[in-house]
Amino acid sequence: MDTQQHSASRTVTRVQDKLHLGPDAQVDDKSMWFTPTAPALTDPFLLLADDLFSTPGFEWHPHRGLETVTLVLDGVLEHGDSIGNLGTLGAGDLQWMTAGRGIIHRELAFRNERAHVLQLWVNLPPEKKLVDTRYQDLLASDRPVIERDGTRIDLVSGSAGGLTGPALNNWPISGSLITLEPGRSLDHVVPGRDRAFFSVLSGAVNIAGRSVTTGHTAWSDPVPGTELSVIALRATHGDTPSVVVTFSGPPIRQPVAMGGSMVMNTRAEIEQAFSDFRTGKFGAVPRQARLQYR
Repeated sequence: MDTQQHSASRTVTRVQDKLHLGPDAQVDDKSMWFTPTAPALTDPFLLLADDLFSTPGFEWHPHRGLETVTLVLDGVLEHGDSIGNLGTLGAGDLQWMTAGRGIIHRELAFRNERAHVLQLWVNLPPEKKLVDTRYQDLLASDRPVIERDGTRIDLVSGSAGGLTGPALNNWPISGSLITLEPGRSLDHVVPGRDRAFFSVLSGAVNIAGRSVTTGHTAWSDPVPGTELSVIALRATHGDTPSVVVTFSGPPIRQPVAMGGSMVMNTRAEIEQAFSDFRTGKFGAVPRQARLQYR
């Protein structure tokens, strides 16, 4: 990725391990790359869940006040929502859903076979909590890719190398999937105001001098007073490429109140969200039939 002469160098603030939770009533296996236990440390991001499921998956449930970004790692994800979207997504495909004022959706394994997904929850500022709902399919085949010297940047959101990712944002989020061949390096450019995370899906990567291996997430806090900043990534030598998912965005710095799948600023707003859902203000729970064919 291109760098600029006056960009600042970033550091890694902390590295955390993925928390393995195992099976539950909805999934065959669950892990949390990070959780909303200390939202000020991850702001504007709330959680990154890793779910492997066949049946039942996640049947109809409501959201308000956030955006969800879901990446299919393996298998086929079947989805549907209360604004009429439905379909399937395969490995590498991604959906960006703005819950905003309220949406009801479901995420299932197509034909109850297998879906393995990462889901990121992105917070919204108070003035955007109740924006109109929106759904975006960001298919792997449609996203711009930058390939140089054994590195690959699959651009989801934001700009890099003169290209812009396809995601439409209510908060300025940058995101990409980075693949590094063994021994290869990349100077990754991040807006200076952003907090960024780098989750290593496979392999091992030296990030700003810190060793980060599979199942770990490195965090880099904002660099005040600079428009652009650079963080150095280098894959350690080995036999297979290293894959990193990274997102960044400016902290919102507002109180966070969570009630299950609702994310607002106060408990009263959470109570209002559930009241609105129960009284039909999110719309009726869809009656969509399951998809039978791809």
